[in-house]
Amino acid sequence: MKYLAMKSNDIRVNLATEEYLMNSDEMPVPFMLFYIEKPCIIVGRNQNTLEEINQQYCEKHHITVTRRLSGGGAMYQDLGNLCFSFVVPAKDQRFGDFKKLVQPVVAALNQMGATAATVTGRNDIVIDGRKFSGNAMYSRQGKTFSHGTLMYDVNTDAVAGALHVAKDKISSKGIKSVRSRVTNIRQYLAPEFQHLTTAEFRDELIKRIWQVPTLEEARVNEYQLTDKDKAAIQQLVKQRYANWDWVYGKSPEFTVKKRQHFDAGTIDARYQVEAGKIVAAHLYGDFFGTGDVNEVAQALVGLDYEPAAISNALRQFDLQRYFLGIPDEQVISLLSQQQ
Repeated sequence: MKYLAMKSNDIRVNLATEEYLMNSDEMPVPFMLFYIEKPCIIVGRNQNTLEEINQQYCEKHHITVTRRLSGGGAMYQDLGNLCFSFVVPAKDQRFGDFKKLVQPVVAALNQMGATAATVTGRNDIVIDGRKFSGNAMYSRQGKTFSHGTLMYDVNTDAVAGALHVAKDKISSKGIKSVRSRVTNIRQYLAPEFQHLTTAEFRDELIKRIWQVPTLEEARVNEYQLTDKDKAAIQQLVKQRYANWDWVYGKSPEFTVKKRQHFDAGTIDARYQVEAGKIVAAHLYGDFFGTGDVNEVAQALVGLDYEPAAISNALRQFDLQRYFLGIPDEQVISLLSQQQ
């Protein structure tokens, strides 16, 4: 298995690199990517960016905001965080099974002293009941990538300041604040691993994942970006990750809002209703799914705003492709009920 330790500290470049390598055949699957970035927020594919971030805080602290291709929730990252990605053949990976994919990372952390680190919930790695890693997944053209964070020495004050987390999501987890939910893994590692730079922490993980005693031996598996790769990556940055329309999107003022938190994610639906008909619809949330949720939203446009019409339209879809793990009847009830 090959890997790439990215030299860029710009989240937009790193996400573009991830997308480019997944969609090309330059690196044969399976492979891993590692990257470290300056302060940034990455919102999930289906989220409403402006409602997920504290924009004033982000501007004041020069925090880059972008959107990724995968679902899930918004994540804050800085130079104390290590990101990792697995890209594997989709036929070998059940979509949503994060535990299987991240197991090599968890095993490496266990070897470094964090013996209580474990995968829990739908996509978190936790220790002592506190989250230090969130993961998201995306499938396309026969490949699946799962990318995750590892909070080694992240500024947790910035996590709370930069992100807006809905009250229903926090209360559903039985905790009081964003800060109480998260922790850095550094303090749980063996003493020799508690004073590393984030890059040194990455290198220790690489050695253990590839099961070699030195980094030099691991580097025989390291991929080097070519000039052709770099040019294609910069084009993706311009077209997508630094593009305002992709990151924030343009949407009308919605007259109806329906929101509910489920164990498998939150659905936040917005309808613009005029003369009794739905003239615009958008579905936000941190849910996962292999399908493009905009297909579901567009199927509602033009319908009468009444339960039977909406319910009938939704039943034409395999809703698990769009809202993985949320029971179909609960999805239909939320999206079709009158307010």
